[in-house]
Amino acid sequence: MTEGLRERKKAETRRAMTSAALRLAEALGPDGVTVEAIADAAGVSPRTFFNYFSSKDDAIVGTTPVHSSELLLGLTTRPEGEAPLDALRAAAQDAAGRFVLGSEDWLRRRNLFQHHPNLAARQAAGFAEVERGLVEEIARRTGLDPDIDTYPALVVAASLGAIRSAIAVWRERDRPAPLAELIDEGFDHLRQGLTGPPTPDPAATVPAIV
Repeated sequence: MTEGLRERKKAETRRAMTSAALRLAEALGPDGVTVEAIADAAGVSPRTFFNYFSSKDDAIVGTTPVHSSELLLGLTTRPEGEAPLDALRAAAQDAAGRFVLGSEDWLRRRNLFQHHPNLAARQAAGFAEVERGLVEEIARRTGLDPDIDTYPALVVAASLGAIRSAIAVWRERDRPAPLAELIDEGFDHLRQGLTGPPTPDPAATVPAIV
Protein backbone atom coordinates (compact mmCIF):
# COMPACT_ATOMS: atom_id res chain seq x y z
CA MET A 1 0.00 0.00 0.00
CA THR A 2 1.45 3.36 -0.97
CA GLU A 3 1.80 6.13 1.59
CA GLY A 4 -0.78 8.22 -0.30
CA LEU A 5 -3.37 5.43 -0.24
CA ARG A 6 -2.71 4.80 3.45
CA GLU A 7 -3.37 8.46 4.19
CA ARG A 8 -6.57 8.35 2.12
CA LYS A 9 -7.82 5.39 4.17
CA LYS A 10 -7.06 7.29 7.36
CA ALA A 11 -8.91 10.30 5.97
CA GLU A 12 -11.99 8.14 5.33
CA THR A 13 -11.95 6.87 8.92
CA ARG A 14 -11.50 10.41 10.20
CA ARG A 15 -14.44 11.64 8.13
CA ALA A 16 -16.65 8.83 9.44
CA MET A 17 -15.91 9.86 13.02
CA THR A 18 -16.40 13.55 12.30
CA SER A 19 -19.73 12.86 10.61
CA ALA A 20 -20.87 10.77 13.58
CA ALA A 21 -19.77 13.49 16.00
CA LEU A 22 -21.70 16.14 14.09
CA ARG A 23 -24.89 14.09 13.95
CA LEU A 24 -24.73 13.46 17.67
CA ALA A 25 -23.91 17.11 18.47
CA GLU A 26 -26.83 18.25 16.36
CA ALA A 27 -29.19 15.90 18.18
CA LEU A 28 -27.84 16.18 21.74
CA GLY A 29 -25.81 19.38 21.81
CA PRO A 30 -22.01 19.31 22.08
CA ASP A 31 -22.14 18.84 25.87
CA GLY A 32 -24.32 15.74 25.48
CA VAL A 33 -21.83 13.94 23.24
CA THR A 34 -19.28 11.44 24.51
CA VAL A 35 -16.22 9.92 22.87
CA GLU A 36 -17.71 6.47 23.40
CA ALA A 37 -20.90 7.44 21.57
CA ILE A 38 -18.95 8.88 18.65
CA ALA A 39 -16.76 5.79 18.37
CA ASP A 40 -19.78 3.48 18.52
CA ALA A 41 -21.66 5.46 15.85
CA ALA A 42 -18.60 5.41 13.58
CA GLY A 43 -17.96 1.70 14.11
CA VAL A 44 -14.55 2.10 15.74
CA SER A 45 -13.15 1.68 19.22
CA PRO A 46 -12.49 4.55 21.64
CA ARG A 47 -8.80 3.71 21.34
CA THR A 48 -9.00 4.21 17.57
CA PHE A 49 -10.81 7.50 18.16
CA PHE A 50 -7.88 8.85 20.16
CA ASN A 51 -5.51 7.89 17.36
CA TYR A 52 -7.22 10.61 15.33
CA PHE A 53 -8.62 13.18 17.75
CA SER A 54 -7.58 14.45 21.16
CA SER A 55 -11.15 15.26 22.26
CA LYS A 56 -14.79 15.08 21.24
CA ASP A 57 -14.71 18.79 20.36
CA ASP A 58 -11.90 18.16 17.89
CA ALA A 59 -14.06 15.51 16.21
CA ILE A 60 -17.06 17.84 16.04
CA VAL A 61 -14.97 20.65 14.58
CA GLY A 62 -13.09 18.30 12.26
CA THR A 63 -9.68 19.32 13.58
CA THR A 64 -6.97 17.17 12.04
CA PRO A 65 -3.20 17.06 12.28
CA VAL A 66 -1.68 19.42 9.75
CA HIS A 67 -0.09 16.60 7.74
CA SER A 68 -3.52 14.95 7.40
CA SER A 69 -5.23 17.93 5.78
CA GLU A 70 -6.69 16.75 2.48
CA LEU A 71 -5.72 19.99 0.75
CA LEU A 72 -2.14 19.80 2.02
CA LEU A 73 -1.96 16.09 1.23
CA GLY A 74 -3.16 16.81 -2.30
CA LEU A 75 -0.51 19.53 -2.69
CA THR A 76 2.33 17.30 -1.53
CA THR A 77 1.45 14.67 -4.13
CA ARG A 78 1.66 17.10 -7.05
CA PRO A 79 4.72 17.00 -9.36
CA GLU A 80 7.67 18.93 -7.95
CA GLY A 81 8.15 21.09 -11.05
CA GLU A 82 4.52 22.16 -11.30
CA ALA A 83 3.77 25.88 -10.96
CA PRO A 84 2.52 26.61 -7.40
CA LEU A 85 -0.81 28.06 -8.53
CA ASP A 86 -1.43 25.06 -10.79
CA ALA A 87 -0.51 22.66 -7.98
CA LEU A 88 -2.89 24.37 -5.56
CA ARG A 89 -5.65 24.36 -8.19
CA ALA A 90 -5.21 20.62 -8.74
CA ALA A 91 -5.20 19.94 -5.00
CA ALA A 92 -8.42 21.94 -4.62
CA GLN A 93 -10.03 20.09 -7.52
CA ASP A 94 -9.07 16.78 -5.94
CA ALA A 95 -10.69 17.79 -2.64
CA ALA A 96 -13.83 19.27 -4.26
CA GLY A 97 -15.59 15.94 -4.82
CA ARG A 98 -15.10 14.89 -1.22
CA PHE A 99 -16.33 18.28 -0.01
CA VAL A 100 -19.53 17.90 -2.03
CA LEU A 101 -20.11 14.46 -0.55
CA GLY A 102 -19.66 15.91 2.93
CA SER A 103 -21.76 19.03 2.34
CA GLU A 104 -24.41 17.97 4.86
CA ASP A 105 -21.75 17.81 7.55
CA TRP A 106 -20.59 21.29 6.51
CA LEU A 107 -24.10 22.63 7.07
CA ARG A 108 -24.39 20.90 10.43
CA ARG A 109 -21.07 22.38 11.51
CA ARG A 110 -22.02 25.88 10.37
CA ASN A 111 -25.29 25.69 12.33
CA LEU A 112 -23.47 24.49 15.44
CA PHE A 113 -20.94 27.31 15.17
CA GLN A 114 -23.75 29.87 15.25
CA HIS A 115 -24.73 28.66 18.71
CA HIS A 116 -21.31 27.61 20.01
CA PRO A 117 -18.66 30.23 19.09
CA ASN A 118 -15.98 28.34 21.02
CA LEU A 119 -16.17 25.60 18.40
CA ALA A 120 -15.74 28.14 15.61
CA ALA A 121 -12.65 29.53 17.33
CA ARG A 122 -11.19 26.04 17.62
CA GLN A 123 -11.72 25.44 13.90
CA ALA A 124 -10.14 28.77 12.98
CA ALA A 125 -7.03 27.88 14.96
CA GLY A 126 -6.78 24.50 13.25
CA PHE A 127 -7.22 26.00 9.81
CA ALA A 128 -4.49 28.55 10.51
CA GLU A 129 -2.12 25.62 11.10
CA VAL A 130 -3.14 24.04 7.79
CA GLU A 131 -2.61 27.35 5.98
CA ARG A 132 0.84 27.57 7.49
CA GLY A 133 1.56 24.04 6.28
CA LEU A 134 0.54 25.02 2.76
CA VAL A 135 2.80 28.08 2.90
CA GLU A 136 5.74 25.98 4.06
CA GLU A 137 5.18 23.45 1.26
CA ILE A 138 5.05 26.18 -1.40
CA ALA A 139 8.18 27.73 0.10
CA ARG A 140 9.96 24.38 -0.07
CA ARG A 141 8.97 23.88 -3.69
CA THR A 142 10.13 27.34 -4.72
CA GLY A 143 13.28 27.55 -2.62
CA LEU A 144 11.92 30.53 -0.70
CA ASP A 145 11.72 31.31 3.00
CA PRO A 146 8.14 31.11 4.37
CA ASP A 147 8.89 33.82 6.92
CA ILE A 148 10.73 36.49 4.94
CA ASP A 149 9.53 35.95 1.34
CA THR A 150 6.04 37.18 0.46
CA TYR A 151 5.29 34.85 -2.46
CA PRO A 152 4.46 31.59 -0.58
CA ALA A 153 1.96 33.22 1.78
CA LEU A 154 0.47 35.34 -1.00
CA VAL A 155 -0.15 32.47 -3.43
CA VAL A 156 -1.67 30.36 -0.66
CA ALA A 157 -3.91 33.20 0.60
CA ALA A 158 -5.10 33.96 -2.94
CA SER A 159 -5.79 30.28 -3.63
CA LEU A 160 -7.73 29.83 -0.41
CA GLY A 161 -9.73 32.93 -1.30
CA ALA A 162 -10.60 31.41 -4.68
CA ILE A 163 -11.68 28.18 -2.98
CA ARG A 164 -13.81 29.98 -0.37
CA SER A 165 -15.44 32.14 -3.04
CA ALA A 166 -16.24 29.07 -5.14
CA ILE A 167 -17.82 27.31 -2.16
CA ALA A 168 -19.86 30.41 -1.21
CA VAL A 169 -21.22 30.82 -4.75
CA TRP A 170 -21.89 27.10 -5.01
CA ARG A 171 -23.98 27.32 -1.81
CA GLU A 172 -25.97 30.39 -2.82
CA ARG A 173 -26.90 29.71 -6.44
CA ASP A 174 -30.33 28.19 -7.04
CA ARG A 175 -28.87 26.04 -9.81
CA PRO A 176 -25.20 25.83 -8.90
CA ALA A 177 -22.51 24.86 -11.34
CA PRO A 178 -20.36 21.93 -10.22
CA LEU A 179 -18.02 23.03 -7.42
CA ALA A 180 -14.98 21.93 -9.44
CA GLU A 181 -16.09 24.23 -12.27
CA LEU A 182 -16.41 27.19 -9.91
CA ILE A 183 -12.98 26.47 -8.45
CA ASP A 184 -11.57 26.50 -11.97
CA GLU A 185 -13.27 29.83 -12.61
CA GLY A 186 -11.73 31.33 -9.48
CA PHE A 187 -8.23 30.13 -10.34
CA ASP A 188 -8.66 31.39 -13.90
CA HIS A 189 -9.27 34.86 -12.47
CA LEU A 190 -6.10 34.56 -10.40
CA ARG A 191 -4.13 33.38 -13.42
CA GLN A 192 -5.34 36.41 -15.39
CA GLY A 193 -4.23 38.75 -12.61
CA LEU A 194 -7.71 39.84 -11.47
CA THR A 195 -7.80 42.44 -14.23
CA GLY A 196 -11.57 42.74 -14.01
CA PRO A 197 -14.78 40.78 -14.53
CA PRO A 198 -15.33 39.21 -17.93
CA THR A 199 -17.16 41.41 -20.45
CA PRO A 200 -20.64 40.01 -21.23
CA ASP A 201 -21.16 38.78 -24.75
CA PRO A 202 -24.01 40.90 -26.23
CA ALA A 203 -25.01 38.03 -28.50
CA ALA A 204 -25.56 35.86 -25.43
CA THR A 205 -27.81 38.37 -23.68
CA VAL A 206 -30.06 39.57 -26.52
CA PRO A 207 -33.05 37.25 -27.08
CA ALA A 208 -33.25 35.71 -30.49
CA ILE A 209 -36.04 37.02 -32.75
CA VAL A 210 -38.29 34.23 -33.97
